[in-house]
Amino acid sequence: MAYVQSLPPDYESPTEPEDDIGPATMSGRVWEAWLDMQGSTRRLISENPSEGRLLFYLILSDLVFFLSWTIKGVLAPTSAAAAMMPIYMSGVLLVGFLMRTAAMYVLAAAAFAACRLAGGQGSWRDTRAAVFWGALVSAPFGLLAALVAVGMRHGEHIWPAMADPVYAMPPYYIGLVPFLWFIAAGLAAVHGMRRVGWIFLVLSTGTVVLSILGVYLSA
Repeated sequence: MAYVQSLPPDYESPTEPEDDIGPATMSGRVWEAWLDMQGSTRRLISENPSEGRLLFYLILSDLVFFLSWTIKGVLAPTSAAAAMMPIYMSGVLLVGFLMRTAAMYVLAAAAFAACRLAGGQGSWRDTRAAVFWGALVSAPFGLLAALVAVGMRHGEHIWPAMADPVYAMPPYYIGLVPFLWFIAAGLAAVHGMRRVGWIFLVLSTGTVVLSILGVYLSA
């Protein structure tokens, strides 16, 4: 008779995957965030990420930001964009890349203060995690917008209407929508707020006000 080893009833195989491990790769984590940004942010917070890891996420989003704007602002701008952008666009992009990291810390600080005033419970570190992770998760949409701008640039000779600023300029700014939305969802998860829409509205309003102020100061 073959000997059969009995196992305790609560035994679990060591090879059995656990449900709370989450995606192991960066692409898997980003895909998870696209489907459920709040859940993805809560998982990130539960991992107690170091400051170096958060800074890595931010710098990685900076690189994608720089790549997307280099494509649509320097390498293959539409004719309407080329007419509206300065001829020293490459220098502007370089300065913008260097300043973006500091600007993201300022954005995180402003978001932390605003959420706290609204009754949020998240910490300063968790707020940075939500903002930096949201910036990275939304970065591929900016790159996709850059590729759309390149396609429009090459399609201008087929459909001249693409040269009209009404059609040519949206790919340069549409990436702000997922950027603000994913950050808003992350902040809602961190600070225990139920409605993402209100945070998104505040971020959008602040962006519009700063844009108008920038245009006024540069005039």
